[in-house]
Amino acid sequence: MALTADGSEQKELTQTPLLKIWVPWMGCNLNRRRGSSVPQFCNSPTMIVMVGLPARGKTYISKKLTRYLNWIGVPTKMFNVGQYRREAVKIYKNFEFFKQDNEEAMNIRKACAAAALKDVTAYFTKEQGQVAVFDATNTTCERRAIILNFAKEKGYKVFFVESICEDPEIIAENIKQVKFGSPDYVDRDIEEAMEDFVQRIECYRASYTSIDDDKDRKLSYIKIFDVGSRYLVNQVQDHIQSRIVYYLMNIHVTPRSIYLTRHGESELNLLGRIGGDSGLSPRGQKYANALAIFIKSQNIKDLKVWTSHMKRTIQTAEALGVQYEQWKALNEIDAGVCEELTYEEIQRDFPSEFALRDQDKYRYRYPKGESYEDMVHRLEPVIMELERQENVLVICHQAIMRCLLAYFLDKPGDELPYLRCPLHTTLKLTPVAYGCKVEPFFLNIEAVNTHRERPVNVSVNRNQDEALQTVPDHI
Repeated sequence: MALTADGSEQKELTQTPLLKIWVPWMGCNLNRRRGSSVPQFCNSPTMIVMVGLPARGKTYISKKLTRYLNWIGVPTKMFNVGQYRREAVKIYKNFEFFKQDNEEAMNIRKACAAAALKDVTAYFTKEQGQVAVFDATNTTCERRAIILNFAKEKGYKVFFVESICEDPEIIAENIKQVKFGSPDYVDRDIEEAMEDFVQRIECYRASYTSIDDDKDRKLSYIKIFDVGSRYLVNQVQDHIQSRIVYYLMNIHVTPRSIYLTRHGESELNLLGRIGGDSGLSPRGQKYANALAIFIKSQNIKDLKVWTSHMKRTIQTAEALGVQYEQWKALNEIDAGVCEELTYEEIQRDFPSEFALRDQDKYRYRYPKGESYEDMVHRLEPVIMELERQENVLVICHQAIMRCLLAYFLDKPGDELPYLRCPLHTTLKLTPVAYGCKVEPFFLNIEAVNTHRERPVNVSVNRNQDEALQTVPDHI
């Protein structure tokens, strides 16, 4: 603390960052209880183990689940055993590799699964991961028993996710969308690839044993029937598994598009002031009108429009002439004592805070305000509802749009606060097989630039010119 002229202590508005480090407990000296291997605590790592025939959406689910858990701050990594097999066998010939009586191939497949499990251990112990998604068919009781024994020995929790689908249309669509882009079928005739993959499915079907609701009643699992038409959940162990179940019960594969845009330029944007609740500038109103024309030209079926509770998003939505829903969760980041200040004023009045925010913009919390990390948790219900809905237009704010975009594009926390979300530009997001297609539309209405790049010098001792080097121009 600094001293004032009279010798008393002066309190500074500084934030002590919490070190959110998960320390693997496996290395500590804990006595094992008789009759058990390694005790499982509430923060034990979790293995999410996929189960199901090929073309049942397992990799789709794995990728979405991994993206979601990382977004909410749970370190998660996906281990696709198919990738291990492709590295071990460089050239894929045909479905006969997957026959149960092909001993040589079976040994290779077992070795690949073992290598993936070894990497899971390394991820938990060396990289401090919390969740590993083990993406493979795991269609036999024997294979699942191997995984369970492995997890018990290491002290990991296991949660099975079984995707069951017999709808021929869904299966055919899965094969068409995913497998034709697989490295196994590069430069192969489409009909030949389809026939081979169907035969591959039959190889697995011959030995497929679903998780038994009676014999396996002590296991933790969710069964997803026909891409979400029905669910069966059993023995959810903890908070993480509960969130996984909730998420999986909200996602769907119906084709749709999500439109993200910021409000039109506001009066405070023109002045370079952050936050506040000002109305639109004349150019902002022009953008609202242009957005209405653009959205109408898209001919979107059953479009839902969401805004925050703030004037500038509501005024933007009013120009559409349609019903809209206001979400408080979509309000801009709360800048606390820095609300309605310019970057120059923050640097002048709170230079240490300005530097601390530049050091870790994702976790930094404004005094009496919020951090980007806080907003991710605030926006989780919005993400859940976006996953449930079909076509939605979200009219929001810069920090909010960055958080939503980071979820759909699988961006890490250190990149999230620097994603470019310019004014007067609409992004069309279309979920595809394993990711998200992004189409930007600039609606030809000029606006101020509010994007601030990551500065090079983030020291609390930097001079004012260095601190303000990346501040965008404004009136």
